[in-house]
Amino acid sequence: MNGSDRGLSRRAFVRSAVAIGGASALSACLQREATEDVPQATLSPEELPDRQHAWNEFLGTDDDGNVRPPEHHLLLGLEYVGDGPADAADERERLETAFRTLERAYKRGNEGLAFTMAYGPAYFDRFDADLAGVDLPDPTSLTPLDDPELDEYDALLQVASDYGHVTLSVEEALTGELDELNGIEVDGTFDGIFEVSDRRTGFIGRGLPADNQSGVHGIPDGDPVPDDAPMFMGFKSGFKQNQASEDRVTIDEGPFAGGTTIHLSKIQLHLHQWYEQDSRGQRVSKMFSPNHNAENLVEGAGHNLGDASRVTEVGGSAAEDARNEGTVGHAQKAARAREDGEPIILRRDFDSTDDDTAATHFLSLQRSIDDFVKTREAMTGTDLDAPVFNSGILQYISVTNRANYLVPPRELRSLPAPGPSAE
Repeated sequence: MNGSDRGLSRRAFVRSAVAIGGASALSACLQREATEDVPQATLSPEELPDRQHAWNEFLGTDDDGNVRPPEHHLLLGLEYVGDGPADAADERERLETAFRTLERAYKRGNEGLAFTMAYGPAYFDRFDADLAGVDLPDPTSLTPLDDPELDEYDALLQVASDYGHVTLSVEEALTGELDELNGIEVDGTFDGIFEVSDRRTGFIGRGLPADNQSGVHGIPDGDPVPDDAPMFMGFKSGFKQNQASEDRVTIDEGPFAGGTTIHLSKIQLHLHQWYEQDSRGQRVSKMFSPNHNAENLVEGAGHNLGDASRVTEVGGSAAEDARNEGTVGHAQKAARAREDGEPIILRRDFDSTDDDTAATHFLSLQRSIDDFVKTREAMTGTDLDAPVFNSGILQYISVTNRANYLVPPRELRSLPAPGPSAE
């Protein structure tokens, strides 16, 4: 990563380093980022919330109170190296020691580290006993438009930080390549427990997609992604009022109470028509609703909308717009999947240029996978009388991978048994 990187902005360079991974990428990243600004933990591991997914109170917010996700993300698909069920006490202890090392090395949040450890159906299939209290189905194709690869990793580690070198350092420490992590001695690794079988990276934040769009497959030439956009499609998402709360997505009973579930999709983006043929008005209509376009509600990427997309306020009926306008918005369709007026999934998705291809890693948290399925069915909108090319953003995305995971509470995050109370 020398020579060809000289023309890159710092943010684009760091994104590239995170995507490449390894010791050389970490070294290059450390030279570009201010490592002295990364604080160690201010809370002991014992003082942290029992919910692994309780990130929001530790993350920054924008002027409208919307949670600001960490800029850099790393997803590691993990395979358990043992032949049978993971039931060795010493393995659990070593893995928990590794996670507590991370929690001591970095302050929780944007300026340090946020992470979750989750387990897939393949992991629990190793046990004779059934998974208790949680329905964790194998992933399936959910729309007639997709034929995705169905991931079968035993576990998923999600790592996030505003600093790219933090995500890389965590990976290197867990795989036994670092002896010290932000001034803390590394104690515990994945060695002999997990092997990394898949590695995905990404980013989110105002200006990051624009910084990383050039020469990427799926995005037309000419750098069309707006400078103020936090994602490749040019619009803001993750509005506070359009997200489920962490309480709503938390499993509230059974042995895994305090946990949640993850649905993870990898979505390839096809944005040539989006930017080269569709007008600005068409993009607003397809992302939000025809009324958003007609009333000129969206300025730039939509930061002016505040803490809500306003789709439930002004979006109107998705069925009527599909029938009368021939167009229905993505947000307009998704808003139909609510209970008591509230969203039922919490999105923590981010964009990616892995393999120099524009993609989105759609990562959602929900109390049950069925909540995601309901939301995805609403987003697809096969019940609506609108052609695919005017039905939200369907024609601009292809789902290439799907996976489901259980995120246990922190006390069970290290090689959980399927029925913890029986231990």
